[in-house]
Amino acid sequence: MNKIIIFALAGFLAELVDGSLGMGYGASSASVLLTFGVAPAIASATVHFAEILTTAAAGTSHLKFKNVHKPSVLKLAIPGSIAAFIGAFFLSNINGDFIKPFISIFLLSLGIYIIYQFLFKNKPDEPKITGVKKISNFVLVPQAAVAGLLDSIGGGGWGPVNTPMLLSSKKLEPRYVVGTVSASEFFVTIASSIGFLIFLDWSSINWILVLSLSLGGIVAAPISAWLVKSLPVSVLAIGVGGLIIFTNVSSLASLYINNAHIIWSIKIVIILSWLSLVLVTFYKSKFKKLNTST
Repeated sequence: MNKIIIFALAGFLAELVDGSLGMGYGASSASVLLTFGVAPAIASATVHFAEILTTAAAGTSHLKFKNVHKPSVLKLAIPGSIAAFIGAFFLSNINGDFIKPFISIFLLSLGIYIIYQFLFKNKPDEPKITGVKKISNFVLVPQAAVAGLLDSIGGGGWGPVNTPMLLSSKKLEPRYVVGTVSASEFFVTIASSIGFLIFLDWSSINWILVLSLSLGGIVAAPISAWLVKSLPVSVLAIGVGGLIIFTNVSSLASLYINNAHIIWSIKIVIILSWLSLVLVTFYKSKFKKLNTST
Protein backbone atom coordinates (compact mmCIF):
# COMPACT_ATOMS: atom_id res chain seq x y z
CA MET A 1 0.00 0.00 0.00
CA ASN A 2 2.85 2.38 0.87
CA LYS A 3 4.45 1.75 -2.54
CA ILE A 4 1.20 2.54 -4.33
CA ILE A 5 0.93 5.88 -2.50
CA ILE A 6 4.59 6.69 -3.24
CA PHE A 7 4.19 5.92 -6.96
CA ALA A 8 0.93 7.90 -7.16
CA LEU A 9 2.76 10.83 -5.54
CA ALA A 10 5.67 10.36 -7.98
CA GLY A 11 3.24 10.46 -10.91
CA PHE A 12 1.58 13.55 -9.45
CA LEU A 13 4.85 15.45 -8.97
CA ALA A 14 6.25 14.31 -12.33
CA GLU A 15 3.17 15.50 -14.25
CA LEU A 16 3.10 18.72 -12.23
CA VAL A 17 6.54 19.54 -13.55
CA ASP A 18 6.00 18.06 -17.03
CA GLY A 19 2.82 20.08 -17.53
CA SER A 20 4.71 23.24 -16.62
CA LEU A 21 8.03 22.65 -18.43
CA GLY A 22 7.07 20.29 -21.26
CA MET A 23 9.52 17.70 -19.93
CA GLY A 24 10.33 15.60 -16.88
CA TYR A 25 7.51 13.04 -16.42
CA GLY A 26 9.30 10.01 -17.84
CA ALA A 27 12.75 10.75 -16.43
CA SER A 28 11.36 11.53 -12.95
CA SER A 29 9.04 8.50 -12.79
CA ALA A 30 11.64 6.08 -14.20
CA SER A 31 14.22 7.34 -11.70
CA VAL A 32 11.86 6.66 -8.77
CA LEU A 33 11.02 3.16 -10.08
CA LEU A 34 14.70 2.26 -10.54
CA THR A 35 15.43 3.48 -6.99
CA PHE A 36 12.83 0.97 -5.71
CA GLY A 37 14.62 -1.86 -7.51
CA VAL A 38 12.30 -2.19 -10.53
CA ALA A 39 14.11 -3.70 -13.56
CA PRO A 40 14.90 -1.16 -16.34
CA ALA A 41 12.59 -2.74 -18.96
CA ILE A 42 9.71 -3.00 -16.46
CA ALA A 43 10.34 0.59 -15.26
CA SER A 44 10.25 1.99 -18.81
CA ALA A 45 7.18 -0.09 -19.73
CA THR A 46 5.35 1.00 -16.55
CA VAL A 47 6.09 4.67 -17.25
CA HIS A 48 4.99 4.44 -20.89
CA PHE A 49 1.73 2.64 -20.07
CA ALA A 50 0.99 5.31 -17.46
CA GLU A 51 1.86 8.06 -19.94
CA ILE A 52 -0.78 6.98 -22.48
CA LEU A 53 -3.53 8.82 -20.60
CA THR A 54 -1.40 11.78 -19.49
CA THR A 55 0.07 12.44 -22.96
CA ALA A 56 -3.39 12.11 -24.54
CA ALA A 57 -4.77 14.67 -22.07
CA ALA A 58 -1.81 17.02 -22.58
CA GLY A 59 -1.89 16.76 -26.38
CA THR A 60 -5.65 17.36 -26.52
CA SER A 61 -5.33 20.42 -24.26
CA HIS A 62 -2.59 21.93 -26.43
CA LEU A 63 -4.62 21.29 -29.59
CA LYS A 64 -7.61 22.99 -27.98
CA PHE A 65 -5.53 26.06 -27.12
CA LYS A 66 -3.90 26.06 -30.60
CA ASN A 67 -0.38 25.50 -29.27
CA VAL A 68 0.41 22.73 -31.78
CA HIS A 69 2.25 23.08 -35.11
CA LYS A 70 0.71 20.07 -36.90
CA PRO A 71 3.33 19.59 -39.69
CA SER A 72 6.09 19.37 -37.05
CA VAL A 73 4.04 16.87 -35.02
CA LEU A 74 4.15 14.41 -37.94
CA LYS A 75 7.85 15.00 -38.54
CA LEU A 76 8.56 14.24 -34.88
CA ALA A 77 6.00 11.48 -34.32
CA ILE A 78 6.79 9.15 -37.25
CA PRO A 79 10.59 8.70 -36.79
CA GLY A 80 10.20 9.00 -33.00
CA SER A 81 7.61 6.20 -32.89
CA ILE A 82 9.68 3.85 -35.08
CA ALA A 83 12.77 4.44 -32.92
CA ALA A 84 10.75 4.02 -29.70
CA PHE A 85 9.48 0.61 -30.90
CA ILE A 86 13.07 -0.46 -31.66
CA GLY A 87 14.14 0.81 -28.23
CA ALA A 88 11.45 -1.30 -26.54
CA PHE A 89 12.70 -4.39 -28.40
CA PHE A 90 16.32 -3.67 -27.40
CA LEU A 91 15.54 -3.05 -23.71
CA SER A 92 13.26 -6.11 -23.45
CA ASN A 93 16.01 -8.41 -24.74
CA ILE A 94 18.96 -7.28 -22.63
CA ASN A 95 19.95 -8.27 -19.10
CA GLY A 96 18.43 -5.83 -16.60
CA ASP A 97 21.37 -5.92 -14.17
CA PHE A 98 23.78 -5.14 -17.01
CA ILE A 99 21.83 -2.18 -18.44
CA LYS A 100 20.67 -0.62 -15.14
CA PRO A 101 23.87 1.43 -14.44
CA PHE A 102 23.83 2.80 -18.00
CA ILE A 103 20.15 3.82 -17.68
CA SER A 104 20.94 5.54 -14.36
CA ILE A 105 23.88 7.40 -15.95
CA PHE A 106 21.66 8.47 -18.87
CA LEU A 107 18.92 9.73 -16.53
CA LEU A 108 21.52 11.45 -14.33
CA SER A 109 22.82 13.23 -17.45
CA LEU A 110 19.27 14.34 -18.26
CA GLY A 111 18.91 15.81 -14.76
CA ILE A 112 22.14 17.78 -15.12
CA TYR A 113 21.14 18.87 -18.64
CA ILE A 114 17.74 20.17 -17.48
CA ILE A 115 19.36 22.24 -14.72
CA TYR A 116 21.98 23.55 -17.16
CA GLN A 117 19.32 24.56 -19.72
CA PHE A 118 17.24 26.55 -17.24
CA LEU A 119 19.90 27.84 -14.86
CA PHE A 120 22.79 28.78 -17.15
CA LYS A 121 21.52 28.77 -20.73
CA ASN A 122 18.08 30.30 -20.29
CA LYS A 123 18.22 34.02 -21.13
CA PRO A 124 14.91 35.78 -20.41
CA ASP A 125 16.17 39.09 -21.85
CA GLU A 126 16.50 37.67 -25.40
CA PRO A 127 13.93 38.95 -27.93
CA LYS A 128 10.77 36.85 -28.00
CA ILE A 129 10.24 34.46 -30.92
CA THR A 130 6.83 34.71 -32.57
CA GLY A 131 5.11 32.56 -35.16
CA VAL A 132 6.55 29.58 -37.02
CA LYS A 133 9.48 29.15 -39.41
CA LYS A 134 10.25 26.07 -41.48
CA ILE A 135 12.44 23.48 -39.76
CA SER A 136 14.60 21.29 -42.00
CA ASN A 137 13.68 17.59 -42.15
CA PHE A 138 17.40 16.80 -42.02
CA VAL A 139 17.42 18.24 -38.50
CA LEU A 140 13.99 17.24 -37.17
CA VAL A 141 13.83 13.59 -38.32
CA PRO A 142 17.16 12.36 -36.83
CA GLN A 143 16.52 14.46 -33.70
CA ALA A 144 13.13 12.74 -33.24
CA ALA A 145 14.64 9.29 -33.87
CA VAL A 146 17.34 9.78 -31.23
CA ALA A 147 14.80 11.18 -28.76
CA GLY A 148 12.39 8.29 -29.35
CA LEU A 149 15.11 5.65 -28.89
CA LEU A 150 16.42 7.25 -25.69
CA ASP A 151 12.90 7.76 -24.35
CA SER A 152 12.03 4.09 -24.79
CA ILE A 153 15.31 2.76 -23.37
CA GLY A 154 15.56 5.23 -20.48
CA GLY A 155 11.88 5.61 -19.62
CA GLY A 156 12.17 9.33 -20.37
CA GLY A 157 13.94 11.64 -22.80
CA TRP A 158 11.41 12.79 -25.41
CA GLY A 159 10.86 16.17 -23.75
CA PRO A 160 14.40 16.82 -22.46
CA VAL A 161 15.88 16.13 -25.92
CA ASN A 162 13.30 17.80 -28.17
CA THR A 163 12.16 20.81 -26.14
CA PRO A 164 15.58 22.48 -25.61
CA MET A 165 16.70 21.71 -29.18
CA LEU A 166 13.55 23.20 -30.72
CA LEU A 167 13.74 26.23 -28.44
CA SER A 168 17.39 26.81 -29.35
CA SER A 169 16.58 26.56 -33.09
CA LYS A 170 14.41 29.71 -32.69
CA LYS A 171 12.11 28.46 -35.45
CA LEU A 172 9.01 28.00 -33.28
CA GLU A 173 7.35 30.19 -30.69
CA PRO A 174 7.88 28.63 -27.20
CA ARG A 175 4.19 27.75 -26.78
CA TYR A 176 4.34 25.86 -30.11
CA VAL A 177 7.46 24.03 -28.97
CA VAL A 178 5.86 22.74 -25.74
CA GLY A 179 2.54 21.98 -27.46
CA THR A 180 4.11 20.21 -30.46
CA VAL A 181 6.45 18.10 -28.33
CA SER A 182 3.58 17.16 -25.98
CA ALA A 183 1.21 16.23 -28.85
CA SER A 184 3.83 14.12 -30.67
CA GLU A 185 4.78 12.34 -27.42
CA PHE A 186 1.41 10.56 -27.38
CA PHE A 187 2.28 8.66 -30.60
CA VAL A 188 5.78 7.81 -29.33
CA THR A 189 4.28 6.54 -26.06
CA ILE A 190 1.81 4.32 -27.95
CA ALA A 191 4.59 2.86 -30.14
CA SER A 192 6.82 2.18 -27.15
CA SER A 193 3.94 0.61 -25.19
CA ILE A 194 3.04 -1.68 -28.11
CA GLY A 195 6.70 -2.74 -28.28
CA PHE A 196 6.78 -3.63 -24.58
CA LEU A 197 3.46 -5.51 -24.85
CA ILE A 198 4.93 -7.62 -27.68
CA PHE A 199 8.41 -8.22 -26.28
CA LEU A 200 7.80 -8.37 -22.51
CA ASP A 201 5.89 -10.92 -20.43
CA TRP A 202 2.58 -9.20 -19.48
CA SER A 203 2.59 -10.89 -16.06
CA SER A 204 5.82 -9.04 -15.15
CA ILE A 205 4.02 -5.67 -15.33
CA ASN A 206 2.47 -4.44 -12.08
CA TRP A 207 -0.71 -2.84 -13.46
CA ILE A 208 -1.59 -1.35 -10.06
CA LEU A 209 1.63 0.70 -10.22
CA VAL A 210 0.77 1.76 -13.79
CA LEU A 211 -2.64 2.93 -12.57
CA SER A 212 -1.10 4.71 -9.56
CA LEU A 213 1.36 6.67 -11.74
CA SER A 214 -1.34 7.46 -14.26
CA LEU A 215 -3.92 8.66 -11.71
CA GLY A 216 -1.30 10.81 -9.97
CA GLY A 217 -0.50 12.42 -13.32
CA ILE A 218 -4.14 13.00 -14.26
CA VAL A 219 -4.84 14.75 -10.93
CA ALA A 220 -1.76 16.97 -11.42
CA ALA A 221 -2.50 17.97 -15.04
CA PRO A 222 -4.93 20.86 -14.31
CA ILE A 223 -2.87 22.06 -11.32
CA SER A 224 0.26 22.44 -13.47
CA ALA A 225 -1.49 25.12 -15.55
CA TRP A 226 -1.93 27.19 -12.38
CA LEU A 227 1.55 26.35 -11.08
CA VAL A 228 3.33 27.61 -14.18
CA LYS A 229 1.78 31.03 -13.55
CA SER A 230 2.67 31.03 -9.85
CA LEU A 231 6.22 29.66 -9.73
CA PRO A 232 9.18 30.66 -11.93
CA VAL A 233 9.89 28.04 -14.61
CA SER A 234 13.57 27.91 -13.60
CA VAL A 235 12.61 26.89 -10.03
CA LEU A 236 10.46 24.03 -11.36
CA ALA A 237 13.29 22.93 -13.69
CA ILE A 238 15.82 22.81 -10.85
CA GLY A 239 13.27 20.95 -8.73
CA VAL A 240 12.83 18.15 -11.27
CA GLY A 241 16.51 18.16 -12.28
CA GLY A 242 17.53 17.79 -8.64
CA LEU A 243 15.08 14.93 -8.08
CA ILE A 244 16.43 13.05 -11.12
CA ILE A 245 20.05 13.61 -10.00
CA PHE A 246 19.33 12.52 -6.41
CA THR A 247 17.49 9.30 -7.30
CA ASN A 248 20.03 8.16 -9.90
CA VAL A 249 23.12 9.02 -7.85
CA SER A 250 21.49 7.00 -5.03
CA SER A 251 20.99 4.05 -7.41
CA LEU A 252 24.59 4.19 -8.68
CA ALA A 253 26.01 4.62 -5.17
CA SER A 254 24.13 1.53 -3.93
CA LEU A 255 25.60 -0.47 -6.83
CA TYR A 256 29.26 0.56 -6.47
CA ILE A 257 29.76 1.78 -2.87
CA ASN A 258 29.53 -0.61 0.08
CA ASN A 259 30.06 1.95 2.86
CA ALA A 260 26.68 3.25 4.13
CA HIS A 261 28.28 6.36 5.70
CA ILE A 262 29.78 7.43 2.36
CA ILE A 263 26.45 6.86 0.58
CA TRP A 264 24.58 9.00 3.13
CA SER A 265 27.24 11.71 2.95
CA ILE A 266 26.82 11.88 -0.84
CA LYS A 267 23.02 12.07 -0.47
CA ILE A 268 23.22 14.87 2.10
CA VAL A 269 25.60 16.91 -0.10
CA ILE A 270 23.23 16.53 -3.09
CA ILE A 271 20.15 17.48 -1.04
CA LEU A 272 21.84 20.57 0.44
CA SER A 273 23.16 21.67 -2.97
CA TRP A 274 19.75 21.07 -4.54
CA LEU A 275 17.87 23.09 -1.90
CA SER A 276 20.44 25.90 -2.14
CA LEU A 277 19.99 26.11 -5.93
CA VAL A 278 16.19 26.15 -5.59
CA LEU A 279 16.28 28.94 -2.97
CA VAL A 280 18.86 31.06 -4.85
CA THR A 281 16.92 30.70 -8.12
CA PHE A 282 13.61 31.52 -6.43
CA TYR A 283 14.96 34.70 -4.83
CA LYS A 284 16.71 35.73 -8.08
CA SER A 285 13.43 35.37 -9.98
CA LYS A 286 11.56 37.27 -7.27
CA PHE A 287 14.17 40.06 -7.35
CA LYS A 288 13.96 40.32 -11.18
CA LYS A 289 10.16 40.47 -10.98
CA LEU A 290 10.33 43.33 -8.45
CA ASN A 291 12.80 45.23 -10.64
CA THR A 292 10.62 44.73 -13.72
CA SER A 293 7.48 45.95 -11.94
CA THR A 294 9.27 49.10 -10.74
